Amino acid sequence: MIKNDFEKYYLAIKYLEGISNITKKNYVLKKDDRSFFINRLRYLLKLLNNPHRGFRFIHVAGTAGKGSTVNMIHEILTAAGHKVGSYFSPHPTTSIERIKVNDHFIAPNDFAKLIESIKPALKQCVLKGPDGHPSYFEVFLALAFLYFKKTRCQYVILEAGLGGRHDATNIIEKPLLNIITNIHYDHQDVLGGSLKEIASDKAGIIKPGATVITAEARLPLIKIFRQTCRRVKAEFIQLKTAGPDSNRALAQQAAIILKIKERFIAQGLKRAKLPCRFEIIQAKPLTILDGAHNPVKMSMVAKNLSRLKYQKLILLLGMAANKDHQKTLSAIAPLADQIILTRFLNPNRKTADLRKLQQICAKYKIPVKVFLDPWQALAFGQKIQQAGDCLLITGSFFLTGELRTNWVTENEILNKRI
Repeated sequence: MIKNDFEKYYLAIKYLEGISNITKKNYVLKKDDRSFFINRLRYLLKLLNNPHRGFRFIHVAGTAGKGSTVNMIHEILTAAGHKVGSYFSPHPTTSIERIKVNDHFIAPNDFAKLIESIKPALKQCVLKGPDGHPSYFEVFLALAFLYFKKTRCQYVILEAGLGGRHDATNIIEKPLLNIITNIHYDHQDVLGGSLKEIASDKAGIIKPGATVITAEARLPLIKIFRQTCRRVKAEFIQLKTAGPDSNRALAQQAAIILKIKERFIAQGLKRAKLPCRFEIIQAKPLTILDGAHNPVKMSMVAKNLSRLKYQKLILLLGMAANKDHQKTLSAIAPLADQIILTRFLNPNRKTADLRKLQQICAKYKIPVKVFLDPWQALAFGQKIQQAGDCLLITGSFFLTGELRTNWVTENEILNKRI
């Protein structure tokens, strides 16, 4: 297919992204009361006949590893023969990557039709909604619920977008499982400046009657989870596995609770792969895509790199403006032999100040090149890469998802839906 075959899809995306220019309350800046955030989504869902009801929900929150955990559980349940839908955030390359049922992302045509079907409800939200117009993320989630209902999913797995208590995914009422991957510093401007505040916000997804699983080990944070479970009468399970393998352990434990047979767990874990999560997009010369954008995620990238053999590491990095650049770079920059700094081209997000990134990198005494054009940055990285070198593209899903089209085009994703 050529791009024109997806014209309705691209128009639907333009409409959805354009929602952000409608004046509305900003829950991020209003810290004293964010209840309207869930309320305005509830209003929209009611207009759509509450498509979020009737599923067996698994809700995943945490600082890192949410998407990987969601994907592993998704593949396990799919291998076991269940109809399962998952909602991911963000998408690396194209919007359909947020909504998946069994082996395929939502079809572009279905996406466009669903956008068309919800326009009257969105208009009513703008004109009559007591809490204003829902955000891009909220509308996207409503779209996912409609698709999961249409495809008759049994299980639905939700990846929280930001935090837990006030995240749009917390609209669900009775999850079977609440999974909290780990707690680290990220989005402090919204979730709070301490790990306890961040843990408390993520504990907001815990609901009565659910089983709560976490791989978090620090006692003050575990205490918050235990107290929340005790208060709402939820079961609490703490796993002892740490590091990147903890996500795998969480998925396995979830499957055991759901009484999935061992052979399906093994099959699902073997099949579980996600774009831009330490994705070896090219073996020779070695090229890796990872959307790591905070210190803990970048530390995991460094640990995964230690398991590979290569000569020189060429680091191609671009970051969003609101991230912890100093600490994130400190986790990976010392390993590099060459650093290439660039930006992503997404017009809806601010990129990091390249001059400041350059100043941070200067202390590592490693050669640094700066490109305003990420495609020129990629061309330079590939030009200097020798056969035994590793080119790591990281720092943002916006950057990795964009440059991934050098190997897998957007049209290929839209056609194959995988």
